[in-house]
Amino acid sequence: MREISINGQKRTDLGKKASKLLRKEGLVPCNLYGEKRNENGLPEAFSFTASMAELRKVIYTPHVYLVNINIDGVEHKAIIKELQFHPTSDALLHADFYEVNETKPITVGLPVNLTGHAQGVRDGGRLNLSIRKIDVTAPYKQIPEKLDVDVTELGLGKAIKVGHLSFEGLEIATSKEVIVCSVKATRASRSAAAEAAAQ
Repeated sequence: MREISINGQKRTDLGKKASKLLRKEGLVPCNLYGEKRNENGLPEAFSFTASMAELRKVIYTPHVYLVNINIDGVEHKAIIKELQFHPTSDALLHADFYEVNETKPITVGLPVNLTGHAQGVRDGGRLNLSIRKIDVTAPYKQIPEKLDVDVTELGLGKAIKVGHLSFEGLEIATSKEVIVCSVKATRASRSAAAEAAAQ
């Protein structure tokens, strides 16, 4: 799993008005959820701010990062839990992070990387990627940057489902019935099949 570092400052002034002023200064209100619980047993948020310039390198990327957040000199290891964007301008309004350690399993969506040249494509079909990410659960040190899926044996009209896959040290959290990729028949492949059948 790739790592990236950002800096943050503890927030004392909370509320909508304070958040608006922060955003005007190029800062984004953030929460860090960790081991700490409130009296109801729910995770307690630690509020901080980070500059949009720093957060940009974590958010606008296809990669999944372990984020080293330095808040007023104290290091926290975390992953992005949730992002809130403005409905019309797409500006980042708020970011939630989830603190992690080396032993506690976390669930993250990893990019799917198709490898090999599918048999069905060689037969004139078209390879179709149905999902871009698969959710996996494991301690963060065991989580790779991406999930390689070999499509070499994938024939025309066939599909690979999540349930067909397994990755060492990872528990797959996405439903087994979800289709990862498939080879669809094209007009050219259908004509070739018809010609072969006629011979």
